[in-house]
Amino acid sequence: MEDKITKQELLIEQAVTYFKQGDHSLGYRILLDAALHTDDPNVFKETLEFVDVYENHEKDKSELYEKFLSCISIIKSVHVPDKNHIGQTILKGESIEKRYNRGKFTLGPITIELKRGDIYGLVGENGNGKTTLLTILASLIKKSSGIVSYSFLNPTTDLYDLKTKLVYIPQRTSKWYGSVIDNLKFALVHHGVTGEKNELLVHMMIARFGLWKYKELKWSELSSGYKMRFELARTMLRKPEIVLLDEPLANLDILAQQVILEDLKMLAKSHVNPIAMIFSSQQLYEVEKISDEVIYLRNGKPSDLLGLKTEEQNKLIIELDTENSREDIEKVLQEFNVEQIEFNGGVYIISFKDDSISFNTVLSTIALSNFTIQYIRDISKSTRRFFVY
Repeated sequence: MEDKITKQELLIEQAVTYFKQGDHSLGYRILLDAALHTDDPNVFKETLEFVDVYENHEKDKSELYEKFLSCISIIKSVHVPDKNHIGQTILKGESIEKRYNRGKFTLGPITIELKRGDIYGLVGENGNGKTTLLTILASLIKKSSGIVSYSFLNPTTDLYDLKTKLVYIPQRTSKWYGSVIDNLKFALVHHGVTGEKNELLVHMMIARFGLWKYKELKWSELSSGYKMRFELARTMLRKPEIVLLDEPLANLDILAQQVILEDLKMLAKSHVNPIAMIFSSQQLYEVEKISDEVIYLRNGKPSDLLGLKTEEQNKLIIELDTENSREDIEKVLQEFNVEQIEFNGGVYIISFKDDSISFNTVLSTIALSNFTIQYIRDISKSTRRFFVY
């Protein structure tokens, strides 16, 4: 009987496929994840030799394919068994509330169940309780009522152990002194890893988060995007089980946002070491791309308590950015049963009464008209429909 392929082997196959097809950056990062899963110093040494070649090769990375395969073969030589932790409940919050005596603001009640491998997005305008919820879940501030419980692989022994397994990364991170590499080595020493393994693990994490060429720089010399990469590298050295991030995309350019989001998804969905993750962001559509569920907060209340949660939402709602007038839109869409047209945030939000109308039908009609369209998007299932006043 043929042996069942492991999740690690599937990951390695993905790395080879992406690199061969020319997506060298993604294939490279997956290779590093596969190497880290082995937790083998000899694999780390061989992988770092490839890293040095890869990072210093300014020409076409496809020239490194044979070296890439050689590194892959070394990683494959170490068996990494499936752990099957993905999908297990790790955090439960029941009827969480936070009341502030001096103000009228109250967060909650909020109920949440987070499983290993889950990514939850947290959205809402500033001042609506996103940071408060994250810090409650991180055990950094006290809740007024409700229950928060964790189900780690091993019970926590003290607060320090809890904050190793559950990591909160604020929007404004602490200032660090000294070089990137020295700070990461120091952080790992605090978690009991010294000597050669400290050196190897830190270099592996530096490579994994794109800091190879910046490892000798001081923290103050890094851009916002690389400071976030540094925080992620420092966090992952601790091997957390839950990661809570407050606005990790703030102040990042579009490319940096995409890379960070891609990395967060890869880390959370790892079948070898899955992580439960919640992150807040103003980048609504980017959040929705990678999230299993999106929590929307307004005035401290989630959408279901605001009467906004519509799981059975079947009616079409579109977002349209056009130079044409409202009258032009009404004329083009006159054959449809339009319920409402709102101008919101510089774009039109159009709701249709008839739940049989499809996005493709509307798109075809608009395409045949003489419209100047910047973009059109189906937001029927998006939390964007809640950001309309």
